[in-house]
Amino acid sequence: MALHIGIVACSAEGAALCYRTICVEGAALLGPHAHPEVSMHTPSLADYVAHLDRNDWPAVGELMLASAHKLARMGADFLICPDNTIHQALPHVLPRSPLPWLHIAEVAAQHAVERGYRRIGITGTKWLVDNEVYSENLSARGLQHVRPSPAERDECSRIIMDELVCSQFTPQSVVYFQQVIARMKDQGCDAVVLGCTEIPLIINEGNSALPTLDSTRLLARAALKRAVESRAKAA
Repeated sequence: MALHIGIVACSAEGAALCYRTICVEGAALLGPHAHPEVSMHTPSLADYVAHLDRNDWPAVGELMLASAHKLARMGADFLICPDNTIHQALPHVLPRSPLPWLHIAEVAAQHAVERGYRRIGITGTKWLVDNEVYSENLSARGLQHVRPSPAERDECSRIIMDELVCSQFTPQSVVYFQQVIARMKDQGCDAVVLGCTEIPLIINEGNSALPTLDSTRLLARAALKRAVESRAKAA
């Protein structure tokens, strides 16, 4: 039997895309209509944002940990979080977590290595781009990285938090992200990480100047692989 995946959710759109990916793509590994058991817990996004605005990462970690304990009681075997930004709080969570986690930036960085990329552009919220969640994981694998300019970080963050997490997708915002990615290409990037789990809703391989590292779907696929491989080992 495949392992039970627990989703520690933050924003609805990113979590929903991750959940759908697990359920839909599970069939390729387990048979028609099949996927591992999945449970998800989502506190109010407003609670997360209040802590983020205060740069209070221990408090962010407490919200994640509360979800982790609830998912453990629901029978989950391991956890994923389809939100890049709040991974900065994971060091506050792991020592007290009842279950192991997959790390979204580790998954994306490893995929970049496997694809042979060398210089990665980082997109996401201002909190994500300003912190070291991706830079540390990319550098640990010998990869270079490029961040957007301060003005670009502010506007990308505005689009994410005012539009994408609210299910608003406008042509103007697509164009803005395309321009940011095109400038990263001009700076020598050979791929871009979509480091907010909502960005894949407007940016993809078909409209990006660079190959994309879709953190949402990569995390979902890594969770599927872990769940199914553990099933095979137990057989």
